[in-house]
Amino acid sequence: MMAHTAGGRGVGGKEKRKMAEPERIEGEVDRVKFKNSDGSFCVINVKTDDELITAVGAMGDIEEGEMVVLTGEFFNSDIYGKEMKVQMFERSLPSTEAAILRYLSSGALKSVRPLIAKMLVKKFGDKTLEIIENEPERILEIAGMTQERVDTISDEFKKAFAARALVVYMNKNGIPTKYGVRAWRKLGNGAQQEIKKNPYIMCGDGIDLPFEDADSIAEKEEIPRDSEQRIRAGIRFALRDVAREKGHTCIAMEALKYDAVRLLDISGELFDKVKKVALAEQDIYELEINGESFVMLDDYYKAEEYIARRLEVMKSISHDSRIDYTPVIELEESQTGIKYEDQQKKAINLALSEGFLVLTGGPGTGKTTTLNAIISLFEQQSLDVFIAAPTGRAAKRISDLTGHDAKTIHRMLEVMPSDGDRMLFIHDEDNLLDCDVMVVDEMSMVDSELFEALLRALKVTCKLVLVGDSDQLPPVGAGNVLQDIIDSGVMSVVRLTEVFRQAQESDIVMNAHRIVSGEMIDLKKRDRDFVFLHRADPDSLYSTLVELCAERLPNKYGVSPISDIQVLSPTKQGAIATHTLNKILQEKLNPPAADKEEIKTAYRIYRVGDKVMQTRNNYEISWTPENSSDDEESGKGMYNGDIGIIVEADPKAKTLAVNFEGRIALYRGEMLDDLELAYAVTVHKSQGSEYDVVILTLYQGLDALYYRNLLYTAVTRAKKLLVILGTSGRIGYMIRNNNKSLRFTALRYMLEQGAYAKEFEEMDEDI
Repeated sequence: MMAHTAGGRGVGGKEKRKMAEPERIEGEVDRVKFKNSDGSFCVINVKTDDELITAVGAMGDIEEGEMVVLTGEFFNSDIYGKEMKVQMFERSLPSTEAAILRYLSSGALKSVRPLIAKMLVKKFGDKTLEIIENEPERILEIAGMTQERVDTISDEFKKAFAARALVVYMNKNGIPTKYGVRAWRKLGNGAQQEIKKNPYIMCGDGIDLPFEDADSIAEKEEIPRDSEQRIRAGIRFALRDVAREKGHTCIAMEALKYDAVRLLDISGELFDKVKKVALAEQDIYELEINGESFVMLDDYYKAEEYIARRLEVMKSISHDSRIDYTPVIELEESQTGIKYEDQQKKAINLALSEGFLVLTGGPGTGKTTTLNAIISLFEQQSLDVFIAAPTGRAAKRISDLTGHDAKTIHRMLEVMPSDGDRMLFIHDEDNLLDCDVMVVDEMSMVDSELFEALLRALKVTCKLVLVGDSDQLPPVGAGNVLQDIIDSGVMSVVRLTEVFRQAQESDIVMNAHRIVSGEMIDLKKRDRDFVFLHRADPDSLYSTLVELCAERLPNKYGVSPISDIQVLSPTKQGAIATHTLNKILQEKLNPPAADKEEIKTAYRIYRVGDKVMQTRNNYEISWTPENSSDDEESGKGMYNGDIGIIVEADPKAKTLAVNFEGRIALYRGEMLDDLELAYAVTVHKSQGSEYDVVILTLYQGLDALYYRNLLYTAVTRAKKLLVILGTSGRIGYMIRNNNKSLRFTALRYMLEQGAYAKEFEEMDEDI
């Protein structure tokens, strides 16, 4: 296991000395100074033969009196002195009378108070814990003990022992404690037994152990490398990997076979044999698309199959008749003073008559104006209209533009606690949303599983209006729902193309339309809101970036470097990798100071005032409203792409409080892994958001990352000013490269198959 770099804790906790090799100590836990709820960060004092040592790190449900073997690096901090940063640890229950008494008196077992602890140790001595584990009925030998209390003590010990045994087992196998914590949450008391039988269960969502680590455990448990459970797990892992990394909900069977054979180091014949079993048990699904065999994980198959069936049903019910709503639209024009162009009128008419519409188009084409008319006319029919968006920023934006309350899809559906495998919501088929019309904005960002969850919570009679720009990047999650629906023809689609006069005054808008049309843009023009600065090497790009963020733009436009300016990059690799840009910008925009607390981890520094982003959906993070007087109640859940500001940091407890636009969330222990600095983010992560000022960095790199709709998406994130730092050659390459981020999905095929089947049914009726 690789050693982690240790860092000082607290302000002034500057590291003075690191030892080159990890060291090992043995001793008794003298005191637990701090332990968070899940044991992912602890501060303990360990009494060895020579000295009392402070150790920090993930040590699970550690208790005073336990014997431990710790491996890690020592460092000295100005405040806390010599400490060990624990990388691995082993633990055993105490064996001496004194240690057992300390252990039981510390509250390790809630049912054993200090007086009872003394009685137990006095009666059984150094055999006390063995008696509790193996012969609990003997506790009745102590006067005053009842069978009910004995049962409670025994049950608590079994649970505590199982948790400890799991952590020890994981650490002996070189697995970081955080995976043990996740496994305990997901699998419960029987986790260790389940993992020993099948280590690959830890590779699934909720635990996310790398496959090679599961392989390492399996080897020690003497599970054959050609076992069915290993190969089935490898197939699922390969499918899950392409879903996470590339957004595919399905891949060609031959491609899966190639990936799985390489991952598992098996023969093609063995893959074929196990694949048949997995298909028969519906662990995976196979379907033929355009004459080629594709394979899907069960959850993605069920999600896209449900979407296809449900949309077909909703379409048949929502479509009443082709009533001409032109008189109603003309009345709306006279009342609002807005003159709608022909495509806008068409969209409004279809939304009202069919109640089933996709509205798409680029910036400045009047999507919001059209949507406002649709909402107004639906409400005039006394219909309840709900508006949803995939992210908090997107929901706030559409709420500001329409004047109607909007929520994220997650908050509208209300997330329930789950084991991490799938999203669970309060609203579903058994608890429908009370709405007559559902409007979803920024639909290009909605992945297959999230859209499935939304449809499950809607009445079949609910009207549906999907709004989005199909030229933008596909979702961060797996699937390509908006594009698949448009391409399938199952819903009426209106694409707005006319750029309105006011929008024509913006170079951001006009250049965005030129980009999406494949036209080169004028990079010399600098008189409005689109600026190109030629920077051909990283050093000059870095210095200009810092100067723009820290001085030039704030001084000229009065913008905040933190809240108003967003730096974007196409990549997490190379010279303009987001982590590189973030480090540079953090040093300049939020440098260390005596009045700023900070926390150091193995990967980054988190400092009060830093701009940070949540990097994965975490349904367990609790948050409270910033102002106690707000009507909003406390809740749970932070989602991939949420951006906030660190408002508090406790170096000793290793906790952060982050303000996500009025919601204060507390991060501790392994939760910190979900956060990364967000002075610079990837273009993909910026989807659904708009910023007053965007600085786009472009430099040499992997050509596959530089394509037209990525540039288009980046440009359309800017509201008031866009600055591009890079070379004209790179911009030209991106405009010419129209190879969109290709997604393999089954949804379009399923939608088309449903439509064809309906056509044949209607033909049969005519005969």
